[in-house]
Amino acid sequence: MGTLTSCSFSIGAANFKFRSSFRRCTAREGIGLLGFRRLKNSCFLCGKRSKRGRLLVSDGDFGRFVCFSSDNEGHNEGDREDDSPKESNAVTATVSAEEVEERRGGEVDSEKTPPSISSRSSNLSPIGPAYNNFQVDSFKLMELLGPEKVDPSDVKLIKDKLFGYSTFWVTKEEAFGDLGEGILFLGNLRGKREEVFSKFQSQLVEVTGDKYNLFMVEEPNSEGPDPRGGPRVSFGLLRKEVSEPGPTTLWQYVIALLLFLLTIGSSVELGIASQINRLPPEVVKYFTDPNAVEPPDMELLVPFVDSALPLAYGVLGVLLFHEVGHFLAAFPKKVKLSIPYFIPNITLGSFGAITQFKSIIPDRSTQVDVSLAGPFAGAALSFSMFAVGLLLSSNPDAAGDLVQVPSMLFQGSLLLGLISRATLGYAAMHASTVAIHPLVIAGWCGLTTTAFNMLPVGCLDGGRAIQGAFGKGALVGFGLTTYTLLGLGVLGGPLSLPWGLYVLICQRSPEKPCLNDVTEVGTWRKAAVTLAVFLVVLTLLPVWDELAEELGIGLVTTF
Repeated sequence: MGTLTSCSFSIGAANFKFRSSFRRCTAREGIGLLGFRRLKNSCFLCGKRSKRGRLLVSDGDFGRFVCFSSDNEGHNEGDREDDSPKESNAVTATVSAEEVEERRGGEVDSEKTPPSISSRSSNLSPIGPAYNNFQVDSFKLMELLGPEKVDPSDVKLIKDKLFGYSTFWVTKEEAFGDLGEGILFLGNLRGKREEVFSKFQSQLVEVTGDKYNLFMVEEPNSEGPDPRGGPRVSFGLLRKEVSEPGPTTLWQYVIALLLFLLTIGSSVELGIASQINRLPPEVVKYFTDPNAVEPPDMELLVPFVDSALPLAYGVLGVLLFHEVGHFLAAFPKKVKLSIPYFIPNITLGSFGAITQFKSIIPDRSTQVDVSLAGPFAGAALSFSMFAVGLLLSSNPDAAGDLVQVPSMLFQGSLLLGLISRATLGYAAMHASTVAIHPLVIAGWCGLTTTAFNMLPVGCLDGGRAIQGAFGKGALVGFGLTTYTLLGLGVLGGPLSLPWGLYVLICQRSPEKPCLNDVTEVGTWRKAAVTLAVFLVVLTLLPVWDELAEELGIGLVTTF
């Protein structure tokens, strides 16, 4: 009677990787791995046997498999390990991924291969009928756990109906997407890329309906540019439910609301802290003296809340202007954005907000426009408040509205420190404290927050703008440079470390590709992005002591 061999494997924290190509099992190889066959509720594991009768896995990294066999009469037999070729009725075996290399290269005697598989473990109990419920077809499991893939029948239909000799001649297909859930068509372009892509997009809906998104991307690992100019292109196909972001959930709305309330609190706290020369001494000591342990009565701060509100309104106004700028730029392009998730910060009032794209960006020009619109709007309002505040600070009639701040604060930004020095003069700036209007603080914080968000790294506004203007390759170079400068404290001063951690945790991943990720943006967009990055560096670059002493920005004591 024949022996029925079945396999199952444990599913835990292990990651399963499956090779895309499998060799057929030949008579010479015994049953070798290199494929799974379904038979009723069992799966056959093809593998080689050693002289000791153990199963050898030839390809792939499948974690740990438990294999067993039973004859037609259902008898089970205990585990054994010998060199005898006699037949066994039921055997259990465990093969781990670590044994693959250990066993690879061993002699295989296919002519003396016994019909059963021996095991190195005798602790496994016989497999009963209840265990059959855990048997699983591995490929079916991957389909259930992974994202939904492109239908092969649709791939054939698209190749027949869309692509052709006069548009794009397909020569090869590869996996596309983060998990290989899509299809990337490689071949030769036979026309203008924008015209061909527009034609494909309209025909795709007619052929397959509203099921897929088609991407035009640069051909990976291309040997050279396209003969017509520009990079060689390929076309990627993904299901819409895989490629498009999901809708905002109720839980996300709750989180956004809580973060906004915390941002209001941190903005009011900034307004109270700006009145440090008026606060009760015990409160100032608690927040400035590291040895202070006993917290003061916080009710002492209540009278200062009303005077802190104007500054809080200024900080919140910059944040709202920033987000409105994003939405105004996205609306004409029919790009959907998520609700903003504000990030509270007690030093600046806020670190800005996280705003996600809730639809696929049509092209790189749109990506640059939407990314720059928010920082430009926020920077315009911030600089207006900063300039008006400096003018009011230089007016003696407004002395009652001024607050005293340490002059060394102006050394935190080369650009803003130079503007302040030019407006207020040497005598006002070369002192231990400087009297300024609260609008200066609001504008300073707004410009600093905007500059941080325009850093060319990850999924920040600056990173998106660099990716859209110069490509993902340029973003990698800019990102590494930015992380290095933040780590060394060259940009941002004492705020560089918390901001760098924030980016690494929340915004480190680059933006997903556009539908048309090949067509470059115009020269003026590239110039705008370059100018913005240059101003960001000047804003976040601190004033070193020698220059501060020469310009009279604060009292610098050298030893």
